[in-house]
Amino acid sequence: MRAKRGSRDYGSILLGSVNESNFRQRVRIQTLLTASIVVANLIGAIMVVSLTAVGIPQPSVFTPELWWVNFIAVPVYVALAFVVGILWGTVVVVRDLQWAIRDRPPTPKDARRTQRVPWRLTAIQGVLWAVATVMFTLMYGIVDPQLIPKALLVVGLGGVVVVSIAYLLIDFTLRPVAADIISAGYRRRKRSGVRSRAIVSWLIGSAIPIVGILVLVAFGLARDETTKLDLFVGVTVLGLVALFTGLLLTFLSSLSITGPIRSVRAGMNKVQSGNLDDADLVVYDGTELGDLQVGFNTMVGGLRERERMRDLFGRHVGHDVAEAALSSDPELGGTERTVATLFVDVIGSTTLAAERNPTEVVEILNKFFAVIVASVENRRGLVNKFEGDAVLAIFGAPIDLDDAAGAALAAARQIAADLAIEVPELSAGIGVSHGSVVAGNVGAIERFEYTVIGDPVNESARLSELAKRDPSRPLASGRAVDAASEKEARRWERQESTSLRGRTEETVVYAAQMSE
Repeated sequence: MRAKRGSRDYGSILLGSVNESNFRQRVRIQTLLTASIVVANLIGAIMVVSLTAVGIPQPSVFTPELWWVNFIAVPVYVALAFVVGILWGTVVVVRDLQWAIRDRPPTPKDARRTQRVPWRLTAIQGVLWAVATVMFTLMYGIVDPQLIPKALLVVGLGGVVVVSIAYLLIDFTLRPVAADIISAGYRRRKRSGVRSRAIVSWLIGSAIPIVGILVLVAFGLARDETTKLDLFVGVTVLGLVALFTGLLLTFLSSLSITGPIRSVRAGMNKVQSGNLDDADLVVYDGTELGDLQVGFNTMVGGLRERERMRDLFGRHVGHDVAEAALSSDPELGGTERTVATLFVDVIGSTTLAAERNPTEVVEILNKFFAVIVASVENRRGLVNKFEGDAVLAIFGAPIDLDDAAGAALAAARQIAADLAIEVPELSAGIGVSHGSVVAGNVGAIERFEYTVIGDPVNESARLSELAKRDPSRPLASGRAVDAASEKEARRWERQESTSLRGRTEETVVYAAQMSE
């Protein structure tokens, strides 16, 4: 059901990981839901008792006439409300989250029901506290009508606080389920945006206690027997309640904000470290913060696609050419550069194709090309073309090299040695040249490629043909050997001067000393 995409969590260690089994996640959610409801009601009960006994001591509820209410009706209702609330909430959760329990994809109806679960569970608490407010107000009012305002204020205030705390805790607990709904393509209804959560926190944590203080003062002034001490104690208790509930609700509300932000920050750290494969976030928030998570995932997807295209582009044209193209607007034409060219041509490719099936031929050629690519790139060269069973490599363009000729000559020797070991089925003629070429983009504006054009390309190709007489020894032009470093030049010995096919100028031919 859940995407097993790494060790991402839902913004809190309490909610576990996406890698957890469906059963463990279900047990965890049910446990946290029960604990959330118990904690919210316990806070409400403590608040009611504190306000009743200390905050608003007059008129007192602790009289002999009210013993049956205090010691029978209240405990019985609290116990029944606890049992009814847990059972009722469990029924709602099991009914509306059947798709998650059975580990199947949610339908649109499932999504709508799931999105209403926090509100339904919160409404259950609201109903139970509303019943308590009405029932206790009537019970106390029958004995002493002066207790009606006190019962309404105290129990009603406790109920509002419980409902607010319960909603924030329930919404927090159901993040894994919300994530599954969102990942299935159903965005949450934005009833509780960031602004709405902040307003609710202010309303419950500050506004209602302040209203309670105003009401307390008004009732105190209306009663002659109310002393300044009673008012001071009442205002102090309500102020402490406001401080506590305000802090608690602000903390719970901040959790819903900081969780998504922390996940985005963690994802950004992964992106900065180059770990794009594991940077996706679990989207579990239906507010603007969820849009932030979705936007981050979209950005990561774009970066991942860009890197894939960059890698694919680099594989086709060479990574250096790709980087140059991505860093500027490529255009047709070129510039004159001094480069070394290396040409490798397979011997007997026609016979190879006739004696083996196409699959075997491709496998052998891939091994052949792999040897060449490795040797060329190790010396910062560019494999420019795969021409059937031949390869053209360039040293000195598009990246300048201090010793382009030496790099090409060393690569030629390495290729000859590696081919004999790694691809014994093939042998190839290898030729190296050096000189001035035009390097740039050739073709049409709609479709072009980076290449080099000039006499060194033709000369290296002709030298590769000549090298087929003894494929174990690559051949190079005198220009290439003369341009190379002294250390590399000593590894080549002069063979002859000859007119290569298609060229009027004679070429001084050198052969590699492979024994050294």
